[in-house]
Amino acid sequence: MSARLPAPHPAQAAAPRALGELALQQRAEFARRFAPGGAPRLFFAPGRVNLMGAHLDYNGGPVMPTAIDRGTILAVRARADRRIEFSSTLDPQSFGFELERVPDARSGAWSDYPLGVLRQMLELAELRGGTARLSGLEILFGGNLPVGAGLSSSASICVGTAFALDRLWELGSERLELVQAALRAERGFVGVQCGIMDPFAVGLARPGHLLWLDCRDVTWRHLPLAHERYAIAVADTLVRRELAQGAFNQRVAECRAAFEALRPFQPAARCLRDIRLEVLEAQRSRLEPAAARRAEHVVHEVARTFVARDALLGDDAQGLGREMTRAHASLRELFDVSVPELDVLVDTAVETPGVLGARLTGAGFGGCAVILLRRGAEADLAPRLDRAFSARFGYAPRVELFAGDPGPRELE
Repeated sequence: MSARLPAPHPAQAAAPRALGELALQQRAEFARRFAPGGAPRLFFAPGRVNLMGAHLDYNGGPVMPTAIDRGTILAVRARADRRIEFSSTLDPQSFGFELERVPDARSGAWSDYPLGVLRQMLELAELRGGTARLSGLEILFGGNLPVGAGLSSSASICVGTAFALDRLWELGSERLELVQAALRAERGFVGVQCGIMDPFAVGLARPGHLLWLDCRDVTWRHLPLAHERYAIAVADTLVRRELAQGAFNQRVAECRAAFEALRPFQPAARCLRDIRLEVLEAQRSRLEPAAARRAEHVVHEVARTFVARDALLGDDAQGLGREMTRAHASLRELFDVSVPELDVLVDTAVETPGVLGARLTGAGFGGCAVILLRRGAEADLAPRLDRAFSARFGYAPRVELFAGDPGPRELE
């Protein structure tokens, strides 16, 4: 069983708040939840949107995400004893334990995410003087990132927790160590068979840039995006994908099965990303139909993502946008992870003057579409999406422009 993050009902979802206001409210809620004492320290970790490289990270391919100025905020205070208390602004129930008796099994609750990270950070602490010196902590999780929307709320929570524990316990970890701790927690403890993209995008964020991450050899660079000329919008269907974890893990398994079937015909291949199109086409009959479609998406998406990178480096944002839209068609037709709500948003967006491209972001099955557009086109985009979406589904999507973010940090 994998954990489900807490989420408000779409009809009750609150409008995002600015970080300063959010920090004040987090402090006030912390005071209500916990006993009187000193003020908590505040930490923030962003979410992310991925523009290219859909479902490539766990297949060893390249991806092009960017961090956004929405995320997870943690209010943290040290205790005099060794007790850990987790609480969330989205859940009235708290979760607690002693450091001598850290749970070793997941429960299926949102607390599995920070618990998995805490277990990883305890392993780091053992290597750096032991855990006997560590204090207990009270942690309140909150934020302004919609949960289950494909904006990587889980990686935001996990990287934010690793960052906060590292600072409170004075472990002195490098940023990549925190990213890896977050990744191991989500894969090994929570049980989500995710790739490396999300914690890397959160942990290595740089404002005004996309992150080019090659998930096969774990190399990266920052690619500038001229934010004075182009904007990134996110349109939220408000369709939440809490029940889609099994479908995601099924996609991972289908891609793995395709690679295992094709690897004998390309022995040097290390992952599905390496399989050549001619090998796939020649051996397609050896694959289950679903696995063949997944492999076809991956092979073409790898090529599209390199084209998109070269377009961005050549100051051709329109070329990047074109590949984004092509990626969405493949996600709909070959990877089967889109839904009608996402298709309406993407189709309407790309017909809007000034929009360069659009596709679903995240795993799919609901959540958000990411839209690349020229500055000046923002005013026309939201009304068009509202009209088309409302006419089909009877309610309006949430459309926002996101700025970049410098990554996990302590707030003053």
